[in-house]
Amino acid sequence: MTAILVDGHASILAQVAGRGSVTLVDPSSDRDVPLKTLLRWSETLSGIARTGLGFTESLYEKERFEEILKVAADIRTEADGADEDPEYAPTLVQEWMDTVGNGVPGYVTPKVAVGAAVGNDKGELLLIQRADSGIWLYPTGWCDVGYSAAEVVVKEVEEETGIIAEPVRLIAVLDGLRLGFTRVPLYSLLFYCQAVGGELAPHPLETRDVGWFTRETLPQPLVGSDRWGEHVFAAINGERRDVLYDSVRQPMWRGESATS
Repeated sequence: MTAILVDGHASILAQVAGRGSVTLVDPSSDRDVPLKTLLRWSETLSGIARTGLGFTESLYEKERFEEILKVAADIRTEADGADEDPEYAPTLVQEWMDTVGNGVPGYVTPKVAVGAAVGNDKGELLLIQRADSGIWLYPTGWCDVGYSAAEVVVKEVEEETGIIAEPVRLIAVLDGLRLGFTRVPLYSLLFYCQAVGGELAPHPLETRDVGWFTRETLPQPLVGSDRWGEHVFAAINGERRDVLYDSVRQPMWRGESATS
């Protein structure tokens, strides 16, 4: 068998041989991969491939990027539990292909959303229970074109809860995929706000329930509170802290940390 040399270093074959003989995959060695990891792998590969398709004119490169999309779709199919549907992955690949743009418009980036940590005079936090999943979280929303991030916060809080909020300051920038509360790549800009009016009135379509909660009475299931809870209640209690953000992992792409 011909040895494969890499930059003049020892052959890959020799390196593999040094780790032991090559054997067939043992099914008993299967391991569970966290859902948020599968989603991150899938969305990252999809983003790389679609961005590449948006910038290359090479037919060879286009074919390679399309193959990467197929791998990403296979991973996403596994994440979504749709492996028994033969049309799921091909449909996903086509949906991704339909979003490919040319040049800068085709550069795939995370979407941007806002979150509102609204406090009242009693030191309570405003939370909503989402109608689609039953999960509790502070009010959130996509950043609409034509609005500033703070304006979207005010609009979303009133629409979802009936409460009129006044943004005070940005307190966190969080990666939704890394936190595990979204299947869409997004960065969430979390604002601390003060309630200045309105009455609790859940949105009839988006919100199942809404209420004010102390740190001791937080409802369940509540998403990500171990990451943002202390920071949010510190703001509500008048404490000023630096903006919270996701730490740099080591190694950056594969590594994990205590706050990942």
